[in-house]
Amino acid sequence: MVKGVTRQGTSILTVVAMSLGYGVVQLDVSVVNVAIRPIGDALGGGVTALQWIVSAYTIMFAAFILSAGALGDRIGARRVFVAGFVLFTGASALCGLAPSFGVLIGARALQGLGAAVLVPCSLILLNHTYQEPEDRARAIGMWAAGASIGLSGGPVVGGVLIATLGWRAIFFINVPLGAIAIWLTLRYATETPRARDRSVDLPGQLTAVIALASLAAATIEGGTVGWTQPGILAGYAISIAALLSFLRIESRRRSPLLPLVLFRRPTFSASAAMGLVLNIAFYGFIFVLSLYFQREQGRSPLETGLAFAPMTGIVLATNLTAGRFARLFGTRRVIIVSAMVAAGAFAALLGVGRTTPYLAVVVQMVLLGASLGMIVPLMTSEILGSVDRSYSGVASGTLNTARQTGSVIGVALFGSLIGTAASRISGGIHTTLVISVGLMLCTVALAMRLAPEPAPASAPQPDPSSS
Repeated sequence: MVKGVTRQGTSILTVVAMSLGYGVVQLDVSVVNVAIRPIGDALGGGVTALQWIVSAYTIMFAAFILSAGALGDRIGARRVFVAGFVLFTGASALCGLAPSFGVLIGARALQGLGAAVLVPCSLILLNHTYQEPEDRARAIGMWAAGASIGLSGGPVVGGVLIATLGWRAIFFINVPLGAIAIWLTLRYATETPRARDRSVDLPGQLTAVIALASLAAATIEGGTVGWTQPGILAGYAISIAALLSFLRIESRRRSPLLPLVLFRRPTFSASAAMGLVLNIAFYGFIFVLSLYFQREQGRSPLETGLAFAPMTGIVLATNLTAGRFARLFGTRRVIIVSAMVAAGAFAALLGVGRTTPYLAVVVQMVLLGASLGMIVPLMTSEILGSVDRSYSGVASGTLNTARQTGSVIGVALFGSLIGTAASRISGGIHTTLVISVGLMLCTVALAMRLAPEPAPASAPQPDPSSS
């Protein structure tokens, strides 16, 4: 315990530091969306270049989360978390100084690598700080709330910064936030025990990067040159081959990057799959909606940011109350209802067009934000509770790999559909909305695999060696 600070105060400050870590990660996922037009105007480039600014970040994020979680388990989550924040903060400064699209995309990739470290290590630290299921769920709710503020508030913050200081300011804002979080972590967070049996799987890591990068490249470029071009088909073939190689490597390693045996557990596999489909729908939609506001309706970055503002409060509120609803009605029921509400909101947007008034869109945005705010902390708590505490890094890494892979697919696919819609963004939106409705119905089906009621606090934790 730190001198002058109670044990409870130390724990809360640890949550604050971890929330900042997840918050800046999500901030940099969403804040770029409102900077699309000014970045394109300043550096040159169309939708494809803008997709790469987003995808370079999410590819690295998704590909390295599992290794980062394993590294946190092996040498201590606190030191790895701090190192990740140093990398993320430095890469953010480089993004702000970037003179060209190439440099910006490279710096965004470094940011994504730092983000890959921050998310699983923040969850490992929280899981070791709060060992009771109810306390852990509450702490994860606060952690998720920090992420939701970053994700939903990013467009607002970005719009204000761009209007007052220019688009480069959206990256420089991470520097003071990073400094505060690093200080809080070093001062208040307790280092986690080292699991010497966990190792970094380099062959698995390499095949994961190849699979994701080739998938994103083929999907992004396919929207420009055509889906049946030899180069595009080759990209998909490489992605599939790399994925199969990854699965084969993981099934044979003594200490795998991703223990495939965990997927035999319905809660673990269902939560990971939900993370994938949820992010395809939501992150793809946010990217497309930002293009719609700016290029279809001619809104400024500030106006676009303010258009997203109503989502911020509702996501935060539902993050903080999700645990309470789960205790009253059961996690499975809450996720099912939330996913059905999201499906209805996506369907209600099918009539959107160039002249659609904002009030007709904002109601659905609020419903989508509420659904996302409910599902994410419950899904996260479920997957963490399905494994032994020593596997916290693997569980959090798996979920976030699935979610960020969904982000890569969502932005690449939805952005490509916009690009092929005869330059009419609203036409492409209709296709993406139909896909999103289907993905939310998939979420409902996956939630049915979860236990109908949360396990009592006194129930023993499952043994990770069992399957």
